[in-house]
Amino acid sequence: PLLLLLAVLFTDFWVYWDAKDRWAAGRPVVFAIGNITLETPASWFLACLVLWVFFLPLYLTRRNQVG
Repeated sequence: PLLLLLAVLFTDFWVYWDAKDRWAAGRPVVFAIGNITLETPASWFLACLVLWVFFLPLYLTRRNQVG
């Protein structure tokens, strides 16, 4: 369980750093559905932290579509 938690936290921080680099380069990773928009590095980090199993694959998919 501890190794799984560490892996999840590591990927959450990786998402933050990657989204931050893309944001700074002017290529943010964006996902919007209804009133919910994930665009900032902090929003991606929090989404992955709360529901990792859903938002990590979503981030990776959207990331590949950006460039």
